[in-house]
Amino acid sequence: MKKFLSVATSAVLAVSMGFAQKPANDQQAEKTAAKKGTKGFDINALDRSTDPCTDFYQFACGSWIKNNPIPSDQARWGRFSELLERNQMILRDILEKQRAANANRDAIDQKIGDYYDACMDEKGIDAKGLDPLKSTLDSIAAVKDKSELPALLGKLHRTGLEPLFGFGPEPDFKNAKMMGASVDQGGLGLPEKDYYSRDDAKSVELRKAYVEHITNMFKLAGESADQAAKDAQTVMTFETTLAKNSMSVVERRDVQKLYNPKTKAEFIALTPAFDWNKYLVALDAPSFEKINLDSPNYIAKLNEVVQSNSLDDIKTYLRWQTLHGAARALPTPFVNENFSFYGKTLTGAKEIRPRWKRCVQFTDNQLGEALGQAYVKVAFPPDAKDRMEKMVHNLEASMKTDIEGLDWMTAETKKAAIVKLSMINDKIGYPDKWRDYSRYNVVRGDFLGNTMRGNEFETQRQLDKINKPVDRTEWGMTPPTVNAYYNPQENNINFPAGILQPPFFDNKLDDGVNYGAIGAVIGHEMTHGFDDEGREFDGSGDLRNWWTEADGKAFEQRAQCLVDEYDSFIATDDVHVRGKLTLGENTADNGGLRVALMALESTFNGKEPAKIDGFTAQQRAFLGFAQVWCENQTPQALRVQAQTNPHSPGKWRTNGVMRNMPEFRKAFGCKEDAPMAPTNACRVW
Repeated sequence: MKKFLSVATSAVLAVSMGFAQKPANDQQAEKTAAKKGTKGFDINALDRSTDPCTDFYQFACGSWIKNNPIPSDQARWGRFSELLERNQMILRDILEKQRAANANRDAIDQKIGDYYDACMDEKGIDAKGLDPLKSTLDSIAAVKDKSELPALLGKLHRTGLEPLFGFGPEPDFKNAKMMGASVDQGGLGLPEKDYYSRDDAKSVELRKAYVEHITNMFKLAGESADQAAKDAQTVMTFETTLAKNSMSVVERRDVQKLYNPKTKAEFIALTPAFDWNKYLVALDAPSFEKINLDSPNYIAKLNEVVQSNSLDDIKTYLRWQTLHGAARALPTPFVNENFSFYGKTLTGAKEIRPRWKRCVQFTDNQLGEALGQAYVKVAFPPDAKDRMEKMVHNLEASMKTDIEGLDWMTAETKKAAIVKLSMINDKIGYPDKWRDYSRYNVVRGDFLGNTMRGNEFETQRQLDKINKPVDRTEWGMTPPTVNAYYNPQENNINFPAGILQPPFFDNKLDDGVNYGAIGAVIGHEMTHGFDDEGREFDGSGDLRNWWTEADGKAFEQRAQCLVDEYDSFIATDDVHVRGKLTLGENTADNGGLRVALMALESTFNGKEPAKIDGFTAQQRAFLGFAQVWCENQTPQALRVQAQTNPHSPGKWRTNGVMRNMPEFRKAFGCKEDAPMAPTNACRVW
């Protein structure tokens, strides 16, 4: 599967979203929050009672943290959230205008308007009950023999459900210009494999709550209390086996372990108990001669899973995965139960998000480049794209200077690194060519049907890529997305229009703040090309070692310094940041801000700008960087993030970087061995 390395804490907290209408006063509060997100830098966010050399995150964000408690429908609230609120308001206005069925709408407006309207029709969804899912559940019930399972899985996967495993396109690791086929582990209801085996009290309690959640979902689907409880335990036992066979999130950071090519014949021979040919026919997958196994042990053990579990138990698991996968598009009781576990229990949100927000997100997920066309007209004019392109080029020049000045890298590897840097493709704002959704049939008043047809449209679009050249103009995020990413197999950096707004980029503010905020994001994504994963790929996106042996060892030594440093940081309670899991993002944060500061100083032309609000340009760059990460999180959300997410919490994304930058110590006059100026600072890039 494609691997994107992003700047933002990804959708680990998105499971807290759900459906509910909010009173008018709450809606007004949301509008106020959205407007706050338009402010690029807030001098009033500072906590001047804190010494910046002791805790820079508290100094830069303390007052913001105090004055911005987590809304009841969120598990996390930060500057990213403020911008997301603003973007959602823009998208809502667009969608509300297109909801009304009229002859003046073009095909794109019809699709996004009717999809959103169907999602907002809560009464209609409730009235239909499980009827829209009946044919899927009936197909599971109708299976009489294990030999029928492959065809059933193919049909389920076409509709976007992914029980047991995932199948799809992936750039060839050794020939990134061509798209191949891949199969990977999947099918878990908890965030990752270790949730099924940790023996601390909170993990044991969470597993108990998960079984209760599965029980409740089966009861809502019509099972008796006793049968639902029995089936829930069956699911838990089955998923625990899948988890044992799976790779961990840390193991999957080693890209060499993900490259396991097989011929089609070798692949099919791995699992005699599961006929892959029947699966591929039902999926309507194109023919292929070779396939990559991203998780080879997991795929090999599917044979044992099919053989050792009864057909009834496998069918019980498939019923659960169907209900689980469709839950947020089902009637209100299912939505509420889904939120109760994934929102309240897992991440600590107190109440379900308003329905309109969820429907905006659903529309963006399935029709993002249709909705994005209207969004960029409102939020990202052409001159903004021009300004961003200039800043990116300036950062790339500074990255080249940084590489040339490294004292630990030999000339041979420096030359190869600069070649790779020169080959990075910059994608800013939105695609040059918009996606064609003409094959996607959106029906007014059929939300679950729209969702499943949308999934099938996307499944087919992905399958069509196999055996074809990689389209490097394609985007992996929609234009309104508040995030950015680097794709190592395509060697490109991608900045959706959604993140190119305040607080990341504000044309009214000075270069210091802008370079510290969006400049560091640009540097972050470029540095991903040279982190512990990105460095494994060359400028063409091929998995190839372009390092000398000595330089490879020097890199590993410096990377280990970051691993050890971030391992020492506490996320919440007894849970620490996982240095190995977060290594890539921490490397990118540290290198990204350093490169951004170099680019900022190159704009001075020998004359340092005057202070603003009492701070130098360099100090404002550090403050601009830190204020991007101002946030409040529930303890539950912090626990999930620390255990599963490759991004460190905001406090450590800030303080971890400051501790490692001599430029910061100089800018704020920190004494040696101050908390933000330790002796054992780390540096890779």
